[in-house]
Amino acid sequence: MEAIRIPPEEVTLSAIRAQGAGGQNVNKVSSAIHLRFDIGVSSLADDVKERLLALHDSRISKDGVLVLKAQQHRTQEMNRFDALMRLHELVNSVALPPKARRSTQPTWASRQRLRQAKEQRAIVKAGRSRVWSDD
Repeated sequence: MEAIRIPPEEVTLSAIRAQGAGGQNVNKVSSAIHLRFDIGVSSLADDVKERLLALHDSRISKDGVLVLKAQQHRTQEMNRFDALMRLHELVNSVALPPKARRSTQPTWASRQRLRQAKEQRAIVKAGRSRVWSDD
């Protein structure tokens, strides 16, 4: 299946200051990217929206807004690219519907093995019983 493309106008990107160590660069430059993607009003197919909202991901709010924060790189462009790639990976991970499970019957050999294991276990347990003598 072809990868799902998300139109850029459906994604809100804003530059924020990154957290953590990094010296003066962190204090001066807004290099981290805050990405917001509203799943409910997006142009995704309804079944993809349902599977995306069904993910129990802490990055998806109760309102159905996906929030990603990218601050791994030093430059804003790299963080923007990273955030968009993570969004596409998440959406494409639920693009295909899960494969339906078909129930099957156990094979004759597996039933035989189960029966043998059960007989062996019964012998072991029978050996634990009290021994009665006829004295």
